[in-house]
Amino acid sequence: MAQTAHALHILVKHKEQAEDIMKQLKQGKKFADLARKHSTCPSGKKGGDLGEFRKGQMVPQFDRAVFQGETITPQLVKTKFGWHIVKVLWRT
Repeated sequence: MAQTAHALHILVKHKEQAEDIMKQLKQGKKFADLARKHSTCPSGKKGGDLGEFRKGQMVPQFDRAVFQGETITPQLVKTKFGWHIVKVLWRT
C-alpha cells in the first residue's frame, strides 16, 4: 500500500465552478494554468503543486481520493475547505 504521493489540486468554493474547471480540463486546458487562475489555495501560484506528502497528512476525504483514486485523471473531492480538483501524479 502506498505511503507517499505527489499531487496537484485546484481549490474552489463552489461545486459548479469545480465542474466547470473539470470540463475545461477535458477540453485540453492545462491544469497549472487553471490552478493559477482559479485556485484559492496558496499552491495555486505553483500551478496547484502540493509536492510529495505522506498518507494521513491531508484531511480524510482528500487523503482517500489521493491514495485510493486514479492517478493522472483529475477527480472532484469535497472537504471542509471547499471543492478540490485533484490530480495524483504518482504514489509510492
